[in-house]
Amino acid sequence: MRIGVLGTGNMADALATHWARAGHEVTVGGRNTDKAERLATRIGGGAKAGSLREAAESGEDVVLAALPFGAGADVVRDLSAALDGTVLLDCSNPIGPGFRLLTHGGPSAAQHLAAAAPGAHVVKAFNLCHEDVWRMRPPVFDGRPLAVPVCGDDETALARVRELVRDTGCEPVAGGGLERAALLEATAALFIALWIAEGADAQAVVPPLAYATGPARP
Repeated sequence: MRIGVLGTGNMADALATHWARAGHEVTVGGRNTDKAERLATRIGGGAKAGSLREAAESGEDVVLAALPFGAGADVVRDLSAALDGTVLLDCSNPIGPGFRLLTHGGPSAAQHLAAAAPGAHVVKAFNLCHEDVWRMRPPVFDGRPLAVPVCGDDETALARVRELVRDTGCEPVAGGGLERAALLEATAALFIALWIAEGADAQAVVPPLAYATGPARP
């Protein structure tokens, strides 16, 4: 696939490195083209660098919006024409001080992007883990690949993102339509608060799948 990356931060680095290794054509775009050049060199695999617009225009198959919540919608709105018909992948978390959602119970960060680029097919994924987890090759724990919930409304867009999830060594999980992206973002806020503020194991919050509806009755 031809993948454009909007942003030059840690998530752009972690995810695009997997995709370049998998043989995808990656173009990194940033406001600072020197920083984009450095990131493209670090990613390797023939990754290219350019402006935000050049990255958006190059992402014929998928464009990753690796942008902070406060800036994402404005950047995407400016690039709306270039993103028309494109799969726009959002990995952001709108989380502020006190691990509170900056969306205040309104539209999710992913829905903000969808409103800013109404011709794009927005998909939410890769928001539940720290960037260093995504750098793992692969993210496998106790012999089990990490599961990645994926939310979106367009089946072609979902299929492409599921492929990119597998390219990171993870397993995609159907998360429902884009309206459920808000639940993913709220889950991230809860998990981050448990991990960082409480030092708690978020995995211990839920029982194994076999006990999801309670213990088996004889």
